[in-house]
Amino acid sequence: MFGRPHIQYKTREQVLLMRRAGLVVADSLAAVQQAAQPGMTTGELDEVASDVIIGAGADASFLGYEGFPASICTSVNDAVIHAIPGGTRLHAGDIVSIDCGAIVDGWHGDGAMSFLVGEGSAADECLVATTEQAMWAAIAALAGGGHLNVVGEAVEQVVAAAGTQERHYGIVEDYVGHGIGTEMHQDPDVLNYRSRERGPRLRSGMCLAIEPMLTAGRSDVCVCEDDWTVMTADGSRAAHWEHTVAILDDGISVLTAHDGGVSGLAPYGVTPVQLVTGAVPTLQD
Repeated sequence: MFGRPHIQYKTREQVLLMRRAGLVVADSLAAVQQAAQPGMTTGELDEVASDVIIGAGADASFLGYEGFPASICTSVNDAVIHAIPGGTRLHAGDIVSIDCGAIVDGWHGDGAMSFLVGEGSAADECLVATTEQAMWAAIAALAGGGHLNVVGEAVEQVVAAAGTQERHYGIVEDYVGHGIGTEMHQDPDVLNYRSRERGPRLRSGMCLAIEPMLTAGRSDVCVCEDDWTVMTADGSRAAHWEHTVAILDDGISVLTAHDGGVSGLAPYGVTPVQLVTGAVPTLQD
């Protein structure tokens, strides 16, 4: 499955450029989550993200990618990924998954988050939280070195621990994480489930998009007639979290997190490398 991928290894200077793109993604996701309210349309959320990306002097990775017509993906409830923003109106209790990519000086950042619109059910809150936890556990596993299969092992461990007799989560296997750099999608594929293949050895200069997708039912998915939107086959709700992560000589750094991954990695005893770049201000500045 992994074969011999052609991996683009980045210098520290190139990773700093990706950090700038990552901060644009972080700002865009934060702005969309802050703006999302019952009654808004997903098209209006796309406008919010577009304004942030353009305002930062960046380009949207998704806009025009293989014909995709928007700056972000806005997947609601049983839509897992790749939903096109438009007239879909948000309601209280919806799960919204936002996927965003930005380009700065030819380098990409890619990130995603899921959240509830207003008050939601305990089951939906748990689905969103478990998906986020699976992502952070997988990112923390990268800090331990070894091979790429540590990502899928970490995701499965979190999902297994979160399951109960009444609650079962499916790990979407048809779509996976990926390498990232001067292109949004690069080698290697990053599986969210265990594999007999160890995958490539983790090396300094790798930049990876870690993005588990979980469902509250089966893992089977289907693609809608728009040839983009991926839905759960059984109608169960889904969540999606993603960060772009750089592996460096002195550790890992989460390029699409405002704090570089400090808060998300703290429970795992991992201290990420802090990359300083003043080129792109964040919403927290």
